[in-house]
Amino acid sequence: MGRVIDELAAHAAATRWEALPQAVQVQARRVLMDTIGVMLAGSLQPEVGQLRQALAPRDAADGEATLVCASPRRTDARTAALLNGIAGRSVELCEGHRFVSCQAGVQVLPAVLAIAERRRAPGTELLAALVVGYDIGVRLGAGLKPRPRAHQNGQTAMLGAIAAAARLRGLDAAGIGRAMRIGAPLVLVPSYSHTVAGATALNVAGGMSGFNGALVADLVPAGFAGREDAVEEALSELVGDGFDPEPVTEALGERWEITRNHFRLRACCNPIYSALDALELALAELRPEPSQVARIEVETYAFASVMNDPAPSNHFAARYSLPHAAAALVLLGHAGYGAFTADRVADPAFAALRGKVSVREDAAFSAEVPRLKPARVTLTLTDGRRSTHVVHSARGDFQAPHPDSALRTKFRELAGLVLAGDGAARLEAAIDRAEQWRDVGDMHAVIRDATHA
Repeated sequence: MGRVIDELAAHAAATRWEALPQAVQVQARRVLMDTIGVMLAGSLQPEVGQLRQALAPRDAADGEATLVCASPRRTDARTAALLNGIAGRSVELCEGHRFVSCQAGVQVLPAVLAIAERRRAPGTELLAALVVGYDIGVRLGAGLKPRPRAHQNGQTAMLGAIAAAARLRGLDAAGIGRAMRIGAPLVLVPSYSHTVAGATALNVAGGMSGFNGALVADLVPAGFAGREDAVEEALSELVGDGFDPEPVTEALGERWEITRNHFRLRACCNPIYSALDALELALAELRPEPSQVARIEVETYAFASVMNDPAPSNHFAARYSLPHAAAALVLLGHAGYGAFTADRVADPAFAALRGKVSVREDAAFSAEVPRLKPARVTLTLTDGRRSTHVVHSARGDFQAPHPDSALRTKFRELAGLVLAGDGAARLEAAIDRAEQWRDVGDMHAVIRDATHA
């Protein structure tokens, strides 16, 4: 028992930034930039700001880590990781993995930032920890048989965050393995039903990955211990319905999971992306005015088909409503950050269009998941014209990646919500040279300066 965890721990301890392939290094910087931009935008959500005031009301002179937000301040590492993680989860723009349900970037990075800042680790160590934490979170997710309603927040990505933080804490392979075993009882089981209900508590579960990563890094040297088979037991019997160790170590050290991710340009749940791609094609073909839209019929795979609420209760529920995202494409021409505000949810024009969208499962499409994630959309206009398009896999993953320019535009737009003047451009340039950082303070200095401009 425990062989797989020992192999992952050795992998985390032995990986060196300079030995990673160039493609992995490039992708790590992309994930870093993308996630920082999403955290900045998420920090503006009202509930995130209120929690920040409650938990970190002022800059602490003896603070260990910095909040990524409009009013950066220092606090203890665990609180910083928690708040940064919640912010990153709040606007549904964080990246994820193409084949495994795992938003590793936004759940691993908060712990990495906090412990790297506390330890004054150089940029190369921060980036290497992000890569191995991402790898471990996804690989454990590949072995997990998740329960149908269990959301990925606080699950295997939490164990990746724990491994990454333990590495930054200076622990060896045995210590990293011990940290993962200690962390196993902390794994959460949030429900997907939170999403369509607009229950933002789901984002707290995401933030707990960072919190527990920062916490467990200190539990090991304090003398805590975990059972040898704690991770396997937690994933196979407690939070999951089975665990297969075989895919966990497949091509370990040769295939880096951070290179098999997908980036999001839309502020909504990614299972509905194929349908939105198909709708964009139909809109481009027919070019209707919103008043000309009679019906939008969507056929897609089972998991995406349940995101069909025509009357989402708030901005968060709207991010899981295919009818709302479709209405945004018709009315705004995009489904980005500004399409999912409280004002948009309450807008009568949005409500009217949401009522014209129907969503149902196509069993043949469901059978193609996860290799493909298909959708068919038929747009019908009031004058009888129709357009039908099928998309088998959405743009944005490693098989059909967004151009680097699109990711940088997204970053500037999100960071520009918080940073004044040329702050977004300066932060972008700073992240481009992350491997040259003396420590993460080089990045926080840019944010602090730009928000106080």
